[in-house]
Amino acid sequence: MTLTDLFATRSSRMKASEIRELLKLLDQPDIISFAGGIPDPSLFPHDAFRRAYAEVLGGAAANAALQYQVSEGYLPLRRWLAAHMTDLGVPCDEGNIFITSGSQQGLDYLGKLMLSPADTALVTWPTYLGALQAFNAYEPTYARLQPNGGNTTPAEYAEAAAAAGGRVKFAYLVPDFANPTGETLTRAQREGVLDLAAELDCAVIEDAAYQALRYDGEPVPPIIALDCARSGGLDAARTIYCGSFSKILAPGLRMGWICAPRRIVEKLVLMKQAADLHSPSINQMAILHVAETSYAAQVETVRRIYGERRNAILAALEAAMPVGVEWSRPEGGMFIWVTLPDGIDTTALLARAVAEERVAFVPGSAFFADGSGRNTLRLSFTLADERAVTEGIPRLGRLIRDELARR
Repeated sequence: MTLTDLFATRSSRMKASEIRELLKLLDQPDIISFAGGIPDPSLFPHDAFRRAYAEVLGGAAANAALQYQVSEGYLPLRRWLAAHMTDLGVPCDEGNIFITSGSQQGLDYLGKLMLSPADTALVTWPTYLGALQAFNAYEPTYARLQPNGGNTTPAEYAEAAAAAGGRVKFAYLVPDFANPTGETLTRAQREGVLDLAAELDCAVIEDAAYQALRYDGEPVPPIIALDCARSGGLDAARTIYCGSFSKILAPGLRMGWICAPRRIVEKLVLMKQAADLHSPSINQMAILHVAETSYAAQVETVRRIYGERRNAILAALEAAMPVGVEWSRPEGGMFIWVTLPDGIDTTALLARAVAEERVAFVPGSAFFADGSGRNTLRLSFTLADERAVTEGIPRLGRLIRDELARR
């Protein structure tokens, strides 16, 4: 016997993240990487955090910063977030806010809370890889969510879920500047998701990690705001909102939140108590300080710079890509989704890209619950400086052109 013989059956569904592995390429200075969907560290509000930690540790709050915290999260931070959510059209108070160690922890908790083995999770095709990783351990079946219109009826979803041995528990989606496609759902599409969830009597998990990163176009109300309006308030709603400070302020502090009906928050608190007791007190206090003093200005800074980089990479793609290659044109976020002609496997293409052109991307099949989409890839532009755009995109275009010529 070895220790691996003792693993639970669910462990077989735990897979390495292709994105996490690709981040190792960033340590090779000659690689031009469009792989990691990470913020530009040069844009972090370093001075604001230096002041925040100095203030937190330099006064009467120092003991509280270094002490245990309630599992719900630091009360002043939850009050700030309740006001923030109210500004987004979701009237609520601190009882509807739960602090997580990054929004990824929130996805794991929600999978753990809702999914029994063989239950069905509705996800888009493609969807965020981290969500699949979070949900996989709880042994669900996946069905394709089609917010832009599809032929599957609510009855068909329910029948398929029952045949798999469970029921539909939730629809998960990233409605604003989705990872990986960059797609944003219209108001009508969001209402359609709520209609479907009502027919199936399931929850909606709204992953809003990129919501603040809009560069042009008109904002669309969050799904949770639409749900509150139609249901009469948050505590009667079925939507659970996962937010994050990582894309605007800094990911290293691992600060996220869930905004949800109280009955959901109460269960999440019990899970937090069993898992890690609470998110770090000092980080919660520092995040609050920076949010109160610098959040709005930081949003404007990253919007301006990332918007310029998005424009530059879109122009470079237009100039470098051969006929037959298509890509998304996102209004915000961090990602561009590229579709190559059928028959090209981007996982194999990545090996050539790194070896021959010293350029990296994320193969698209990682984002599909069924492993399809092998002719797609994701590009991130948040770290795409002038050299990356002017050298990296032409290299990628040259490689794709050569791959097409080989067919």
